[in-house]
Amino acid sequence: MEMNREKLCASKADVSSDSAYHCSTCHDDEEWSNTSRGRAKSRSLSASPALGSTKEFRRTRSLHGPCPVTTFGPKACMLQNPKTIMHIQDPASQRLTWNKPPKSVLVIKKIRDASLLQPFKELCVYLTEENNMIVYVEKKVLEDPAIANDDNFGPVKKKFCTFREDYDDISNQIDFIICLGGDGTLLYASSLFQGSVPPVMAFHLGSLGFLTPFNFENFQSQVTQVIEGNAALVLRSRLKVKVVKEHREKMTVQNGIEENGVVSTNIEKEMGKQVMQYQVLNEVVVDRGPSSYLSNVDVFLDGHLITTVQGDGVIVSTPTGSTAYAAAAGASMIHPNVPAIMITPICPHSLSFRPIVVPAGVELKIMLSPDARNTAWVSFDGRKRQEICHGDSISITTSCYPLPSICFRDPVSDWFESLAECLHWNVRKKQNNFAVEEEEF
Repeated sequence: MEMNREKLCASKADVSSDSAYHCSTCHDDEEWSNTSRGRAKSRSLSASPALGSTKEFRRTRSLHGPCPVTTFGPKACMLQNPKTIMHIQDPASQRLTWNKPPKSVLVIKKIRDASLLQPFKELCVYLTEENNMIVYVEKKVLEDPAIANDDNFGPVKKKFCTFREDYDDISNQIDFIICLGGDGTLLYASSLFQGSVPPVMAFHLGSLGFLTPFNFENFQSQVTQVIEGNAALVLRSRLKVKVVKEHREKMTVQNGIEENGVVSTNIEKEMGKQVMQYQVLNEVVVDRGPSSYLSNVDVFLDGHLITTVQGDGVIVSTPTGSTAYAAAAGASMIHPNVPAIMITPICPHSLSFRPIVVPAGVELKIMLSPDARNTAWVSFDGRKRQEICHGDSISITTSCYPLPSICFRDPVSDWFESLAECLHWNVRKKQNNFAVEEEEF
């Protein structure tokens, strides 16, 4: 009887995600949804292949491992977790589709780069005149003299909608994003959206271009494919960061005595806490700043102290950030589809402190050690740099708002091509084979 019930559970594990199933052996009449192949609903993205392209993009097997069986032997089983479960999809099944035709596009151009002026103008003319789209551009981009003084570009420029960073909220007005520049433009686009991020199409017009797979030569056909919903996606996970600072205000104390007559030894009075939140695409870097002393910070994982970092600092990065600062600090490079968080020390004062990878979804907290000689400094994707003092904390976990990056081919091919082209991964002169001596007759 027990064996028949186990077979029943195994057979029901293969049912589609739209159905519900229950295991009477492990859960007495408890019912839950099979989420191993679930599809997350979103405003403008879909994990399913585009219509009419099922045969072309469907895989016969997944690139990921099989869903593990959660019954162990005749009586043991996994306790069901009521919290949200992270779904890991086959990268080849991640396709872009639109619920409605896109009407607005945000164009981000690398500033102070004269070589991008002509591509920027050509793209904007194509979007406004050929596709009749509403183009959003940052106000400081149009203040460039080469654009402001171009009379031929004037009629197109009048159709633009402008915004200013940190002043105008455009998060609910953009259907998709086009970046012209290097990897920094993609990081900047991520910083503009602290919630859901529209699909991002990045053209390689900068220095490195690891995150920018498209060339600009054939931009018309490539943009048209995206507008039609014929494109692959890679969901680049981001970090949700919360910085809690002790709000201190210096108060005037006469002769070291407060109003109640108690002797004061600390003239800084805690007046509450200041909380700031960020969405980070690459990494959070905690370093020693201008101090000559070692950085001394405690790292907690889900409330437990796991280590104290003594060195120049520590990097907490996403898989996307694993090819950035973390790679320079000796970490492994991880594909963006792998759900993980990386912890990489910067010049640690310990030969045994190696970079580690922890599961996505855990909560990390970084604080100054009580015996730290100096403060620390933190930055988020190289921006918003600020000082961290005693009592302040940095909480980091995986964000539920990834950045959907449009692929040139597919997530796997694009990533390995970037490794080869940008980082020259495993490039070396090949070893010669042995010469085959001709047989003597």
